Amino acid sequence: MCLAIPAKVIEMHGNTAKVDFGEGVLRDVNVTLVNPRLGEYVLVHAGYAIQVIDRKAAEETLRLWEEILKYE
Repeated sequence: MCLAIPAKVIEMHGNTAKVDFGEGVLRDVNVTLVNPRLGEYVLVHAGYAIQVIDRKAAEETLRLWEEILKYE
């Protein structure tokens, strides 16, 4: 099973972007497969941004993850 998590692009540095997964979790990811802009959301899998997604879809997915993790 593959899992991709939405994250917001907060900085761009060539083929690398710093993304925010929420709750203070920041990571650098490779963006060579997509062309995101600052403030957009991307789906991240294994250190690569694999798709740009709209804000509404990203926020709903993150909300669902928070709900799931409450019961862990």
